[in-house]
Amino acid sequence: MTGRPAPAVLPPSLRVRLGLAAALAALVVVVLGVLYADAGKPGRVDTRIWATVDGVGPPWRYVALATDFLGEPVGAATLVVATVTGCLLLRRPRAAVLVVVGVGVAVGTATLLKHLVGRTIHGDGNLSYPSGHTAFLTALALMVALLATGPLGLGRTAGTSLVLAAALVAGAAMGWAEVALGAHYPTDVLGGWCTALAVIPATAWLVDRMADRLADRTADAGQRQRR
Repeated sequence: MTGRPAPAVLPPSLRVRLGLAAALAALVVVVLGVLYADAGKPGRVDTRIWATVDGVGPPWRYVALATDFLGEPVGAATLVVATVTGCLLLRRPRAAVLVVVGVGVAVGTATLLKHLVGRTIHGDGNLSYPSGHTAFLTALALMVALLATGPLGLGRTAGTSLVLAAALVAGAAMGWAEVALGAHYPTDVLGGWCTALAVIPATAWLVDRMADRLADRTADAGQRQRR
């Protein structure tokens, strides 16, 4: 191969720890899905948390609405386009691919789980588990943090801490907004957070594998042409 190899979107030093976190998150998603399958009311934990944040008034309600907008189609598309544009300006095409694919996988997985679990809120037509808004913003934060670990020169511990902290902040912000607006139960947002944490490391690994194989094939083709 010739040229400078593209940096991995999932740094090798973080693969084991994020892989373990992803496996644990997937387990939480499954357990919560089984517990609340076909349910149409809050659980005991939901009731206690919901009572403290549901129905917030101004100005916090406006903050919640603004945060919720980031998970709506227009807001989400704006964030994705801005992030992809930033990746391309920084000459990180592999990262741009991860953002698009990662968001699609996270939101798609959340949507599929909603139909499989069948939990509802405010009526039979409103599927609620897991929260797609929370899955989206958490996934985007995870990917941005992953991309920052390399340029910042972070090691295994610092890099893992940054990625998980970014996911926690984004998930908590969107989760609070969804619960405060009455759009989701607290366990819905936990499920959305864990959905993103489960799928993004695996998606990043797959993007790296496919990009590396494509680079190898391109290099081999170039060598054959020079012979």
